[in-house]
Amino acid sequence: MAIGTLLVDDQQLVRAGLRMLCESTEDITVVGEAATGAEAVRLVPGTSPDVVLMDLRMPGMDGTTATRRILADRPATRIVVLTTFDDDDHLYPALAAGACGFLAKDAAPGELLDAVRQAAVGGSPFSGAVLRRLVGQATTAWRAERPAAEAPALTEREREVLALVGAGLSNAEIAARMHVGLTTVKTHVGSLMRKTASPSRVRLAVFAIHHGLA
Repeated sequence: MAIGTLLVDDQQLVRAGLRMLCESTEDITVVGEAATGAEAVRLVPGTSPDVVLMDLRMPGMDGTTATRRILADRPATRIVVLTTFDDDDHLYPALAAGACGFLAKDAAPGELLDAVRQAAVGGSPFSGAVLRRLVGQATTAWRAERPAAEAPALTEREREVLALVGAGLSNAEIAARMHVGLTTVKTHVGSLMRKTASPSRVRLAVFAIHHGLA
């Protein structure tokens, strides 16, 4: 079954490019387009997208508010934020609103398609540069929200993986650095998220920094 995707961006040219890219594949289909956050909120019930590609800065209702509203009614929807370097102030609020991934707008076409696929199966796709920016913001916010709890018991290999996640490396980069398979890294990351009660990769990276493990 194809992955139903809703495109949300106030620039028609951007939406057209995203549509062409998504429709060049057999496993991703575009179920709708929205130029504003409010329009996206209205469209979701009728289109039932698996994944929403969400711009952050739009006239009227912004992407963060739209993300929060969509997930309040349909928590199973996966929302991947498309961001530029001018969006830094909006990254952590979008994460707190429930976005599952963040991708730079200048990401390679293959990276964007892979992000849609990862999100659809429960993954948290992040561009490396965006992850590092977001972790910096989230770390500051998290320290203000809660004191550091005692770290759970981790194996030496798990600590190594956690340190690299905290440094902003992707699973593929970690696999290359550690000379192990990608599946092995995914297994370790999944285990770490469970042990640390981290709902996302960003929270896991923040946990590593917060506990001096990165």
